[in-house]
Amino acid sequence: MTTPRIRALALCVFHHDGKILVNESRDPITEKPFFRPIGGGIEFGETSAQAIVREVQEELGLPITDVHLLGTLESLFTYNGIPGHEIVQVYDAKFVDASVYALPHLDAQESDGAVFVAKWLPWASFTEDGPLVPDGLYELLKKIALSN
Repeated sequence: MTTPRIRALALCVFHHDGKILVNESRDPITEKPFFRPIGGGIEFGETSAQAIVREVQEELGLPITDVHLLGTLESLFTYNGIPGHEIVQVYDAKFVDASVYALPHLDAQESDGAVFVAKWLPWASFTEDGPLVPDGLYELLKKIALSN
């Protein structure tokens, strides 16, 4: 059993025409769906902004620009029956290739080789039964008027 720890995470909220790019997942135990923007763990020695550039390149194979911090969230959650704790740096950025915004989805791959599909979904897609995570992200984006 591993020792519980706080994980440093960086996520990027790509948005266009009232939609954001998210990965849909499900908790293996509750089978409840949730949606999370692109991103991942911050590695030792890199800044959270550098982590976003690296994660997007690893997951989508696409370069980004105009990376800027929107805010920081602290997330306490349970996934697969195990408590988690993350400090999340939330970023905004743009794809260098503007044609990406016209695609309905993007094929992506996690660092462990698992494939997933990142989808452009409208804000109305996120509900209590299918939330945008981490907790507080929807409220942060609404506060800074990104969801409008």
